[in-house]
Amino acid sequence: MGAGFCLRAQDVPAEVDVVVVGAGSSGLHAAQRLLQLGKSVAVIEARGRIGGRAFTDTETFGVPFDWGCAWLHKADDNPYTPLARQWGYTLREHDTSLEGLYFRDREAPAQDRERVAAAEEKLDERLTRTGRKKDVAASTVLRKRGEIDEAVSTFHGPMSSAVDLDELSAKDYLTIGTDVAPNLLIKEGYGSLVARYGRDVPVSLQTPARRIRYGGAGVQVETDHGTLKAKACIVTSSTGVLAAEKIRFDPPLPAWKQDAIAGLPMGLLAKIPLQFSKPEFRYQAFDDVLRESGGKRDIYFLCWPFQLNLLVGFVGGDFAWELSAAGESEAVDFGRNAARAVFGSDADRYFLKGAFTRWAGDSWALGAYAAAAPGSAGAREGLRRPVADRVFFAGEACAPRWTQTCGGAALSGLETADLVAKQLD
Repeated sequence: MGAGFCLRAQDVPAEVDVVVVGAGSSGLHAAQRLLQLGKSVAVIEARGRIGGRAFTDTETFGVPFDWGCAWLHKADDNPYTPLARQWGYTLREHDTSLEGLYFRDREAPAQDRERVAAAEEKLDERLTRTGRKKDVAASTVLRKRGEIDEAVSTFHGPMSSAVDLDELSAKDYLTIGTDVAPNLLIKEGYGSLVARYGRDVPVSLQTPARRIRYGGAGVQVETDHGTLKAKACIVTSSTGVLAAEKIRFDPPLPAWKQDAIAGLPMGLLAKIPLQFSKPEFRYQAFDDVLRESGGKRDIYFLCWPFQLNLLVGFVGGDFAWELSAAGESEAVDFGRNAARAVFGSDADRYFLKGAFTRWAGDSWALGAYAAAAPGSAGAREGLRRPVADRVFFAGEACAPRWTQTCGGAALSGLETADLVAKQLD
């Protein structure tokens, strides 16, 4: 769904004020703002749809399922919230507090869930205090003395930042943060909301940027369907795509820009959706359950959102990459085994089918979202900084606030569009 206003290659203007590379949340917002400011724009998108890492699928399970982003974080200030309400989307606030906690196959008592919540607050305080002073691995402030600390490490690392804490800069943690409430879930899907926002933006689909030349006047963006000329371009590709050099730059990007890209590797948060013939057994709609394995093979379940017959499992960090390499079948088996430990025999009795998100192998994502490595907290500022005053960068990794989120990507697109327009005037 949400293909957008698709242009044929021959309909794309050969020369415009700005070329926007990528029709995800950031690119769509940048294009809309530039058009409002009276600039001519060409948007090119490698995929056959718009939305980027925001994608709602209604075919696999017969109900809306978000393969990528799902929560409207910071909903009171999120640019998508007023649109969702205006267009009649069904919203539900979700606080992510645990209704279930398991250590391997043992259900933890309620007081352990309270201990996890208290330990989360303490870890947040230590990370904040450390991050204000130095750029070290977030794991250096965690004292792993038992199961409670393991659970907290899982929440703050793989399930939140998409990387394990030893791969996360404590200073970057201040940029990411955990205070993103209120969080709203969307019954019709976040991806469908992004697609609706962008449906009137003229986008040339299946048109990846292959090379961006910026050595002379303006820029030339080479695609499979010809070369576009512009005064400037905005690149919204993920840091994974940039690091893999799927887009070539001529001349090569300066060392400081390459360092910024390298300092923001893609993390991975992957979903294992499991569909059942009967929803709401053992736990209720919107309940949150964490199963700790005592290692890195942890999984968090969002139970039956909007009373749908879906149990959505989340895995993150190194383990998510490991499962992605193993393939969908093994990932679904892992999810089913974990569900069996939590939900008992009903998990087999009512099971219909499962799936696994594939952002790790998606050629135009290569991960979920970017997290600064220890020692690279300044990389986000470097990524935002334009090259030669005509090659600009935007996206969730560049977000001025709420990095790693779809709303943050939108804000980045708007901010960058304003900067480009000012440069051109």
